[in-house]
Amino acid sequence: MFEAGKTWLLKVLHVPADPDPPAGDAKSLYTFRAAPNYFRYRLVTWGIGQIFILLTIGLLFIGAAAAAVKDGGQPGGILLSATLVLTAGALLLGALVSLFSLRLDYDMRWYLVTDQSLRIREGVFKVREMTMTFANVQNISIRQGPLQRLLGVADLEVQSAGGGGGGGGGGGNPQQGPGSLQMHTGYFRGVDNAEELRDLMRERLRLARGTGLGDPDDVGTAAAPESPPPMALGPVLEEMRAEAEALRRAAEAL
Repeated sequence: MFEAGKTWLLKVLHVPADPDPPAGDAKSLYTFRAAPNYFRYRLVTWGIGQIFILLTIGLLFIGAAAAAVKDGGQPGGILLSATLVLTAGALLLGALVSLFSLRLDYDMRWYLVTDQSLRIREGVFKVREMTMTFANVQNISIRQGPLQRLLGVADLEVQSAGGGGGGGGGGGNPQQGPGSLQMHTGYFRGVDNAEELRDLMRERLRLARGTGLGDPDDVGTAAAPESPPPMALGPVLEEMRAEAEALRRAAEAL
């Protein structure tokens, strides 16, 4: 039933198929998804939220029942009970929709990495896609909470410089300031090999910077300007010596 609903929704929303690979060598392409435990992690957090909602509804039902008993079946108590029943039904429907959306979010999360760049695509109702080149990546770090640690998953955070200036706007978590670079942040959420991915990206980052523009080897290959030929100073010095000798003799004659 879920797969049928997913297929219908993706068709109605015109969600694109698998994302195109980012720039780089096709042989270096590494495509992967969030780990299965990431869905379990999201399911646990979703369930905790639903428990609080159910507790709230239960307390309201108890209050409504007490009010109905106190009113002895008066219209006000009956109306309140009917309202709570409708509210509970709406909340149940909302819980089912949110659970369906949660599973869709997990299924439609894509991560692609090549030797030159990376791409993250997520979302169904609003598809978000971020591409970064390793030449612009500034920082790679791992974030992991207690529940994520228990389930063996983590979030890999990648920060990339997106341009200069202190203006507003931009995706991710921009760090703004006069004359500073605007930082864009991408998240590989719910991966079970975060350290391995971090090491892979750091290696590709090192290679990208080692072969990029401004490489010292490239600079060293530029032809150096020729030095001007040395000036012939011997005759000039000899002429100056002769003039000094003539002046000395003239002074002695006086």
